[in-house]
Parts: sequence; structure tokens; C-alpha cells
Amino acid sequence: MQILDLGDITGPMILFGGPYSNSHALLALMLRAGEMGVEGRAMVCTGDLVAYCGDPIGVVDLIRKAEITVVAGNCEKQLAANAMDCGCGFEDGTACDLLSAGWYAYADKHVTDAARHWMGDAPDIVTFTHHGRRFAVIHGGVRDISRFIWSTSVDDVFQSEISDIEAKIGAFDVVVSGHSGIAFERQIGQHLWLNAGVIGMPANNGKQTTQYVTLVDGVIAICDLTYDVEGAVAAMTKAGLTQGYHSALQTGIWPSQDVLPPELRR
Repeated sequence: MQILDLGDITGPMILFGGPYSNSHALLALMLRAGEMGVEGRAMVCTGDLVAYCGDPIGVVDLIRKAEITVVAGNCEKQLAANAMDCGCGFEDGTACDLLSAGWYAYADKHVTDAARHWMGDAPDIVTFTHHGRRFAVIHGGVRDISRFIWSTSVDDVFQSEISDIEAKIGAFDVVVSGHSGIAFERQIGQHLWLNAGVIGMPANNGKQTTQYVTLVDGVIAICDLTYDVEGAVAAMTKAGLTQGYHSALQTGIWPSQDVLPPELRR
């Protein structure tokens, strides 16, 4: 388990998940970061740089050039290991399981050996302090990187993860997670659990905008990201990635409802 401590960061920060090979969304977020004066390590990604969309290596190159901090997601782990699937934890036969074969094969074909090596060095946990609170950034779960944790999950799920994180890094105040794709906040005892959402795919809410989080003067805000949706769809179409996620960028509804808890399905 690799742990990266960024130390004390006093200025504004952006926390985000899953660019998902959507370079149009990433460029829009980087523009927003520039407007806020957020640079380099103060942008922290919860992983899954590559996935459903049409520009995997473009996303990796942008992330590396900007020196954005990245927590290893299951996609990074699998590509670094030259694995045959995304390791997302989907149940066999579900829509996500079946659809992942297409986009993962495309990403696997286009991600370079140099990018895989870089992905293999990504930390499993990133910590930092911001305005008196200590943050721990993970992907899905600590023991299971592809664990889906939702806003509707029971308290024991959150508490077990919090205990595992404390065993690794000591006392902290806020968990920042990714993987499940929908941003939320949940207070668990003395800890705040914050899912930063993803920028590469809508939040299954019928909107084309995606989600990210800002930290400004200690205040946490879940924000909407507007970007060139049609450009991203065109890139997916050109790549032959037209199994359903390209339509999700336009409709805001996932083609993989069966991965969601019943309460979050549309």
C-alpha cells in the first residue's frame, strides 16, 4: 500500500473522479482550475483516468503534464498489470460487465507502456491537511479498490472503511472517495465521507453536466461541470464506442442501471 502525503495546503483545491477518457470534460475542469488559481498537486483525482470515452491517452497526457495528483483506481491497477479486464467489480452478466469489454479493449490498445508504468506508481491513499482538517483520498475501498459505496449504503460499510483507513494513516477527519460515479456527502460519527463524483460521465440524473468538488477556505462544495458534450460524443463515435455510454453523455442516464442500488435507478 502506497501512501502519499501532500502536507498542508492552504489555497483552493479541486477534488474529482473518473475522467473516463473524456478529454473534453478534463479540459473544461482544467480551465475552471485556472480561473480559481488551482494548480498541480492541489487538483486531486480519485482515479479511473481511462474508461468509457474516446481519448484515453489524451487524458493521461493532460493529467501528467499538469502534474495533477492521482490516486490509483482499479483501471490504473489493471492497465499497469496488463490485465484483461477493468477490474471494476461488476457482477458477471450485468450491463456494466458486458459493456466494459468494448471500452476496456479500446483503452488497453491505446495506452502506452510508459503510461502503464506511471499508473503503476500511483499511490493507494493520498492525504493532506486543509484549513485544520485532515483528508484521506481513496478510490473505492481500502481492502477492495473496486468496492461500490453509495449514498444509500448502511453505516457499517462506511465505518469499516474509516477504521481501515485509520489503521493505515492514523487519525483523520474527511474521506474523499470515487469509483461509484455519483457525488454525495455523508456524516459518519466524527468523520465526513465525501464522494467527489466523476467528470467523465453524468451522475445518472438526467443532466449533461458532470460533478466535481471544490475546497475553498475550508468550505466543501459539490459543483456541476459544463463541457463540450457533443465533442466528446463525436470522439466516442469515431472510436467505435457506441455501445450506450455515448448516449449517456447526452441523456444524463446510465445504460447500466443494474449496477446501482434500487433507490438510485432511473
